[in-house]
Amino acid sequence: MPKDGLFISFEGIDGSGKSTQARMLAEALEARGKDVVLTREPGGSEGAEEIRALVLQGNPDRWSAETELLLFTAARRDHVERTITPALKAGKIVVCDRFADSTRLYQGMTRGDLRGTVDALHDLVIGLEPDLTFIIDMDPDKGHARAKGRQTIEERFEDFGTDFQHRLRGEFLQLAEEFSHRCVVIDGDASPEIVASRVLAALDAHG
Repeated sequence: MPKDGLFISFEGIDGSGKSTQARMLAEALEARGKDVVLTREPGGSEGAEEIRALVLQGNPDRWSAETELLLFTAARRDHVERTITPALKAGKIVVCDRFADSTRLYQGMTRGDLRGTVDALHDLVIGLEPDLTFIIDMDPDKGHARAKGRQTIEERFEDFGTDFQHRLRGEFLQLAEEFSHRCVVIDGDASPEIVASRVLAALDAHG
């Protein structure tokens, strides 16, 4: 997919602080005079936001992993069409809180062996990867406590428990090795300001 801008994604377990870091990076880049679009998944477009409510709310067993995969991919397709691609073609920097890597793990590895299906579907209907992905690494117990402490209605995945978060962390670190050309692991066990400085330094080093 042709693009002229820069596509940056943030990944990590629930409660890792990645949403905060995505926002702080966007603000730092805007302070440098860059044209930035801050977005999120699932969501980032009108249709995708409607699907977000379906997949993040309700009982943990509301959907099977296969159904989740189709819902997330539908949301991502709309997001890419309506938000990400137009911004990249306009030469903007897109900073996205989660992208396809989350689907590779949440639906592809942790609740069944669907990774091949995830990748095939991604290649078929998405065809876009970030230029740079920051994986915010956090102790799963701390992250889970932080996520549950938010007390929002979007806690379906947090309700799978800490064991699920421990598995996710291991899978995210493996993913960083698999896509080492674009993934940078950032230690998230510090103040948001310190973590943000690590992210910005890694971005500058990336060039």
